[in-house]
Amino acid sequence: MARLFAALRPPPAMRERLRATMHGLPGARWQSDEQLHLTVRFIGDVDRHRQADIAAALGRIHAPALMLGVEGVGAFDSKGRPNSLWAAIPAANDLTRIAKSVDRAMVDVGLAPETRAFRPHVTLARLGRDAMPPDGWLAVHAGLAHEPAPFTHLYLYESILGREGSTYVIVERYPLA
Repeated sequence: MARLFAALRPPPAMRERLRATMHGLPGARWQSDEQLHLTVRFIGDVDRHRQADIAAALGRIHAPALMLGVEGVGAFDSKGRPNSLWAAIPAANDLTRIAKSVDRAMVDVGLAPETRAFRPHVTLARLGRDAMPPDGWLAVHAGLAHEPAPFTHLYLYESILGREGSTYVIVERYPLA
């Protein structure tokens, strides 16, 4: 079984800008450079046969490269407690179209359609129970911005869960043109 997701990877200058904010909150588990991505669709656990079908379906998607920027930060919570910090990516029409195309491709290979709203973001940190409240960090970085930059590939990633967190491995890379 493989735990898969489809994502876009921010360009190097944008990742550098994001990494510059990734400090100053005790207990936060900051993402590594290799982990920074914008999830287009979480696919979930699939067998290797279905993985090949998914990879082929994603390869049939034709979409333009995207110009996406960063505008602000936020936190997701679970049961009223923040559990992750993220950088907001404004939802451009082309980005929404890619997300819908990926979802259709997954339905075509037999997966259920995505039911959650698409909220484009790049996760910066995971917050465990021992993390300090993020209010101060969120206030300091509220104005985080990066001018639109080219996102040139769609990626199929495998997430390998480990004791120290997840490792993301690129399974396939699809050019956007």
